[in-house]
This record gives sequence, C-alpha cells and structure tokens, in this order.
Amino acid sequence: MPANTGAVPITTTKLTAIEQSKRLAAYTAVDKHILPEHKVIGIGSGSTVPYVVERIVAQGRELNKDRMFIPTGFQSKELIVMSNLNLGDVDQFLTIDVTIDGADEVDLNLNCIKGGGACHLREKVLAEAANTFILVADYRKNADYLGTNFTSGVPIEVVPFAYAKVLQNLRHVLGSPNATLRMAKAKAGPVVSDNGNFVIDAPFPREIMMNPFSIMTKIKMLTGVVEVGLFCDMAQAAYFGNEDGSVTVKKKTQSSVVEEIIQPS
Repeated sequence: MPANTGAVPITTTKLTAIEQSKRLAAYTAVDKHILPEHKVIGIGSGSTVPYVVERIVAQGRELNKDRMFIPTGFQSKELIVMSNLNLGDVDQFLTIDVTIDGADEVDLNLNCIKGGGACHLREKVLAEAANTFILVADYRKNADYLGTNFTSGVPIEVVPFAYAKVLQNLRHVLGSPNATLRMAKAKAGPVVSDNGNFVIDAPFPREIMMNPFSIMTKIKMLTGVVEVGLFCDMAQAAYFGNEDGSVTVKKKTQSSVVEEIIQPS
C-alpha cells in the first residue's frame, strides 16, 4: 500500500477536468477501502473504473499477487487481464470483500442508477455478494434525487421476446410513457447486453423517483424483466471527485447518510 493515502496521480497523459475528478474519486476510494487484508475484490464498470484498477495496481505486486479480482463485465475483465491481476468469477467466490463500481447517478440516501453501460445485472450480483459496496463518480453524478441529471431513464434488462410487452406495461401501467428500447449506435438494431438480452430505458417523473425502491419492485415484477438498474440500500459510501480537487463523500451510518468533504492535500 502506498504510504501516501492521498489521490496521487499515476496517469501521465493530460486529463480533462472531468477525468481528473473521476481519477480523484477512484484513488481516494481505493485508498480508503482496498486494504491489505482484502483478498477478493469486485471491479465494476464505467468510465471511472480504469482509475480504480490503476490505483490498485499501484499498491504493488506483493499485495496483489494473492488477490482475486471479479469483473462485472467485458470492460472490467479486460482491465483486470491487461493489468496482470488475477481474474476470478463470482461462482468461485460467493463472498467478495469489497466491490468498487461506478454509478450513473446517486441520491441523498445512496440509492443509485446503474446500467448506462448495460452491465447492471452482473453489477448487482457483485454488489450483493460484497461485504462492502462502494461507488465512485465525478461531481455530476451527485444528486438529491435520481433522474435529476441522468435523464435517459431507469435501465431495465429484458429477455428479447418479452420486450414489447414490458414496454407496454411500463408506458401504460407503471407511468413511463417515454420508455424506449435502447438502440445501438454503431450497428443496426438494439443494444445487446453481455447476457444476450435487450435494454429498455424508462424515464419516470420525480414523484416516482423519490421512492426508487417502490418503482424498482414494481418493474422487477413484470414478466420478462431480468434486472432493474436501481440499486437501493446497497452502497455503504459514495465518492465524488470535484472540480476544485476536493472529494465529496456520502457515507452510511446506523441512522442516516452523512456527507463530508475531503480537501486536497
């Protein structure tokens, strides 16, 4: 473990302000939560996660040689392999010490939206398997209510033959009239998840998103739905890198979620 526990840069290329804030959040979270005694570590998905892996690698070969790293999808698997870390799978390690993952948005109570990259099924499995589940993101993902800045909707993974019926129920029963099938940008047709399923994006009004657990439960009950990209009451903490070099930390206590600011050293 590096002696300096601050977010010391390793990346040598010049980063934009947003990328710097992502790196800041990732480095700080790794320094606080990936400890020498942790041997099974879940690696999430998203644009902040490469900095998580970068910081773990910086802890050194001696610490990492006996660790197993569990990916949430193709991106994180490639990061683990390219970094010469030990690749494992959740069916080998049913309990994970710590999982660190990105988020599309996090609310006041540490509920979050995930699935912008269509990995939320495996992400939720690794989050549930973890003794500690930590979120990392830049300041744009820090919100009072879900759907504030991430407006494309709740990602919903569905089996392909049921997507039309699920869309109908979302639009006409559950209150998301603009729910749409996510279409690929570089190929004709829909986005296909790592599990061979389709993804629906379902925006809901604020009054519904203020109680994400309720709408998550209703969506999950629809036949054909595989998983919902709402992670409720799962994260222990979230780290947000800010433009000024500070890190906002939302942390769960026994009775509430508290917020603190870690100032740059």
